Amino acid sequence: MNINSKSVRILCYGDSNTWGYIPGTGERYEASRRWTGLLQKALGEGFEIIEEGLNSRTTDIDDPVNEGKNGASYLKPCLQAHYPLDIVIIMLGTNDLKDRFARTPEQVAQGIDMLLSIIHNFSFNYDKELIVVLLSPPFVDESIAGVQEKYRNAEEKSKQLAELYKKIAEKYHCAFINIAQYVKPSKTDGYHLDPEAHKKIAEVLADKIKTIYH
Repeated sequence: MNINSKSVRILCYGDSNTWGYIPGTGERYEASRRWTGLLQKALGEGFEIIEEGLNSRTTDIDDPVNEGKNGASYLKPCLQAHYPLDIVIIMLGTNDLKDRFARTPEQVAQGIDMLLSIIHNFSFNYDKELIVVLLSPPFVDESIAGVQEKYRNAEEKSKQLAELYKKIAEKYHCAFINIAQYVKPSKTDGYHLDPEAHKKIAEVLADKIKTIYH
């Protein structure tokens, strides 16, 4: 597929690891250190990255502690707001594994299925098929002090997501990347990403997108 005169518009839909949360501080990496900004640099002219990361965003579950974090509720208006689009990159699921939600890996995967269904229906209604790149998230590291208070039993669950996500990607004919094959969470907090991980995600995604648009 060749790039035409218009920019390829890429929506990056995710949680704090798309927003650029700095482990241990709660502050945000500057654009040049976030994987979204690095992806923009790697792809260069002809591509436009649209950041839609939100701290604590889930796939499709309301968070009684943090209002407005349901990824399924916001996805359709988000697609409408940024239309026209060409690619949607999704990396969600980590927040679903918080202990207070008591979700199984299968339930998290059902949330991802809901998101891809929303995109599929959106594409049908707008008569333009969006390319979706689905990422299963990095593992949660429960060996880090304090992680079990929020993410008890999440490490094992997070390791089951990739295979479940892969099957959903196949169902919707989406591209799929198991990002845990490439990056690990920070040793500072066990679930957010260090700069090197952001850099690696950008590299992996740039390679994937360049195979689509060449």
